Amino acid sequence: MDTGRWFVGVDWATEAHQVCVLSATGDVVGERRIPHSGIGLHALVTWLRALTDDQLAAVSVAIEVPRGGVVETLLGHGLHVAHCNPKQLDRFRDRITVAGAKDDRRDAWVLASALRTDPHCFHVVSAEDPQIIQLREVARAEADLREEANRLTNRVREQLLRYYPALLTLCPAMDAPWVWALWELAPTPAAAGTLRLSRVATLLKTHRIRRVDAPAVLAALRVPPLTVAPGTAEAAQTHLQLLIARLRLVAVQRDACARACAALLEALDTPPSPPPATNAAPARPSDVRILRSLPGVGRIVAATLLSDAAVALQDRNYAALRAFSGVAPITKQSGKRRVVSMRYACSARLRMALYHWARVSTQCDAVAKAYYARLRARGQTHGRALRSVADRWLRILMAMLTTGALYDPAHPRAGTPALTPPQHP
Repeated sequence: MDTGRWFVGVDWATEAHQVCVLSATGDVVGERRIPHSGIGLHALVTWLRALTDDQLAAVSVAIEVPRGGVVETLLGHGLHVAHCNPKQLDRFRDRITVAGAKDDRRDAWVLASALRTDPHCFHVVSAEDPQIIQLREVARAEADLREEANRLTNRVREQLLRYYPALLTLCPAMDAPWVWALWELAPTPAAAGTLRLSRVATLLKTHRIRRVDAPAVLAALRVPPLTVAPGTAEAAQTHLQLLIARLRLVAVQRDACARACAALLEALDTPPSPPPATNAAPARPSDVRILRSLPGVGRIVAATLLSDAAVALQDRNYAALRAFSGVAPITKQSGKRRVVSMRYACSARLRMALYHWARVSTQCDAVAKAYYARLRARGQTHGRALRSVADRWLRILMAMLTTGALYDPAHPRAGTPALTPPQHP
């Protein structure tokens, strides 16, 4: 990182930020508390401009968060911004005091001092592509909605187990819209006894359900019901009406997020039209197209990698990508004791994306399947073997991004990789 002559530490908060400015020799030039508002951030830039004689390009700022209003304001005015993990800040603080003292002024000074003496421990922040920002937000919103749907279906199952377990035999997860509609037709076992075959057949036809027919549905619903206390069925029915209405809303929002995510990926895959030329070279495939050409990479995995690991992908930084995603193990060695274990300090979203990428690739790619089988035969656990498969895919991805080539199963390096996993120190 190109550090300047002034070093600024910003202890980020929700209402006000503590700021400390150090000179190149480590002397405190100024301290100030800045409110989190447009006026406050404008005042911060004006103050830094006055302290540095209008040389904002020579100012480096350390902060704990990689994005947000403070970071984007500083980047917009040409300052160098770098961030570090809050746990790493805690380690920097221990260098100053071992008593455990902590306050906002001390943290701001520690950030500025660490940036001055150890700039290599920070990650440089740069302005992001607007489409990447949108993609990250849509992908995370879809993940939140998916978790919300799981919570709601679990609550629906809990209510049905109280008085109507027969409905669960048709769809144990209760995550299908046709089962919600069926419950509305027959919300109680008594209502199922009077349900007509034609109405069930129409419902199945409307939702395009073929794995079960109307007589089988009625047979499943008309089994002898549970004996429950008076009022139990009515109470559960009232609760289920609220839950299913929320499930329908979540389903609509998930579909909207999925369409928006697909549209953003398509936009990222469509480069701007080059100027007309008679002997122009063929266009290089975009990162999105290269990534999605790999076996096991679908919409969700591609969106997660492109949004949460954008910097590592742009820099073609294989080491950073495998560390951020938790693929790279960690080694603890002291004397004769040496332990290589799983990395937990990583992005949970990236870890999950690579887990599913590796899992699906072992089902649809013969080489990945053989690689996984070889690792399992050596005694590795399922998770450890999948991490090795994911590590192999990351190496291939970095090579493809560097050369601008799409995945080719017939390529010698892609089709016949060494089945010996890399040896980690």
